[in-house]
Amino acid sequence: MTQQLAYIHSDAKIAPNVEIEPFAMIHADVEIGEGTWIGSHAVINAGARIGKNCRIFSGAVISSTPQDLKYNNEYTLTIIGDNTTVREYATISRGTEEHWKTVVGSGCLIMAYAHVAHDCRVGNNCIIGNNVQMAGHVHVDDWAIVSAMSAVHQFVKIGAHSFVSGASLVRKDVPPFTKAAREPISYAGINSVGLRRRGYSNEKIIEIQNIYRYIYMRGLNNAEALQKIELELPPSNERDEVVNFIRNSERGIMKSPFQTYGTGDPESQA
Repeated sequence: MTQQLAYIHSDAKIAPNVEIEPFAMIHADVEIGEGTWIGSHAVINAGARIGKNCRIFSGAVISSTPQDLKYNNEYTLTIIGDNTTVREYATISRGTEEHWKTVVGSGCLIMAYAHVAHDCRVGNNCIIGNNVQMAGHVHVDDWAIVSAMSAVHQFVKIGAHSFVSGASLVRKDVPPFTKAAREPISYAGINSVGLRRRGYSNEKIIEIQNIYRYIYMRGLNNAEALQKIELELPPSNERDEVVNFIRNSERGIMKSPFQTYGTGDPESQA
């Protein structure tokens, strides 16, 4: 373990082969797994649990106090999986008593200046782009990409293998396998490029396209679309994932580009 000129609290648990650059700060009640690298001026606060072979770049702040007025100094955690990279000046807040932890999975890339707020859940192999701002309680499922400069409303859910375009204002849930773009955020097709990169066959991609035709192209409301999908399309893991995501959405899913959001009350457009 390298720790020249760094501040490391005596109660921190640092595994072998961890490299800590000068002027990094590691506080009490921190655990860092084998092979992880901590850059200069990074700050790892109490409650951080960082996995193996992670890279935390200069100026990043991990497990900071939540920016939530309801937080009352309760004991909470920030958990980061193995092989995850957190770039310069990104911030990840620890949880509140709502869920007790903020979680970033394994194999993720959190780019520079991004903010992952309290109680967020980021799955495995996700990319959170430069300067993405995620409010509290956001859920991002495995393999999702949120592009640079996007802002994600609290409690929003972003499905697996989805792609959110740059500078998006994400006020509604983004179903799995889709692309989200425009203002207000709208369906822009399925993420076929990402799916092919991850080994999905052309037949499976066509199957997913057919599912979303019911939801976005046939003029049906969500309840009608889900009923027809379950009656008319053969069962599959992808079909069930889409149906369950939409059925369990609390904020509602993004609309078709041919649909309009409510007018008048600004919250009706959220």
